[in-house]
Amino acid sequence: MTETPADRTTEPADQSGRYAAGLPTASAVVPEGDLAPRRAAREKSRVAPDYARAWLLLSAMRTELFDKAQLSRADQVILDCEDAIDESLKDEARENVIRWIKNGGSAWVRINDRQASSWADDVAHLRGVKGLNGVMLAKTESADDVIDTAQRLGGDVPVIPLVESALGIEEAVNIARARGAFRLAFGSGDYRRDTGTANEPMAMAYPRTRLVVASRIGGLPGPVDGPTVGSSHALLREQSADAVNLGMTGKLCLDFEQSAVINESFAPTSSDVAWAVDFFAEFEAAGSVVRDGSDKPRLARAQVIRSRAELFGINPA
Repeated sequence: MTETPADRTTEPADQSGRYAAGLPTASAVVPEGDLAPRRAAREKSRVAPDYARAWLLLSAMRTELFDKAQLSRADQVILDCEDAIDESLKDEARENVIRWIKNGGSAWVRINDRQASSWADDVAHLRGVKGLNGVMLAKTESADDVIDTAQRLGGDVPVIPLVESALGIEEAVNIARARGAFRLAFGSGDYRRDTGTANEPMAMAYPRTRLVVASRIGGLPGPVDGPTVGSSHALLREQSADAVNLGMTGKLCLDFEQSAVINESFAPTSSDVAWAVDFFAEFEAAGSVVRDGSDKPRLARAQVIRSRAELFGINPA
């Protein structure tokens, strides 16, 4: 079956691992003299990975964009040493990432899957690298994939299992419970290739729901949805809304411009916040006593909205 752009997990890449669309050219390089204070300010204001909405995925060969990515509106940044990189360039890509992090950068790294020949090198070279926020483990299909990765990284590096296959989806609960698992993510493009599933809300509802339920059972934050390919913000908003409705709380993105749209889509709306404010006012006026069966779920929803509104700086309408 011929692959179309909508079937890809990431944008097409050339042999240097450069995404073919959506990213600016090298003219976007941040002036070196301004870098340290801007890095410090951005990290101070960064949304913690537990709650992060936009996860910017950037090829590890795009070194000229690493600083721009760190300073961007994305809540978190992932430097990609896996899908975007040709086998002949894996070592170079990994060294690009390690060199940048050791020089003051800060990011997550998507590493190769546990069955890949380069996985052992990934975990061996990244172990102990200060400034590494964590890793995203490609093509996770078992709890052992996560446990072995976490152990080889030293036991204290968070692992985001990227679930990209039918087997991975069915093993999602065990993966979420694995020691070292931090937050689940959905490799939607590879999942569609594996299953022949259409890129439609109904078809995507099952795997998304499996990841949401598994995250809840495993005591993890809400999962991160797969990326939307293309430059249409309308489509991005639509697919983000589908994910939010099913309980996902973040989304991978493939270019800088998508970050703001995703951050907005995965945050409470001003009207949501207004509803929560009004609910708490009425609830407290009534003595903060549960009056009927609808109060508990509404209270839980209002508490979530309030906490996320405070986290993301959303004011009531």
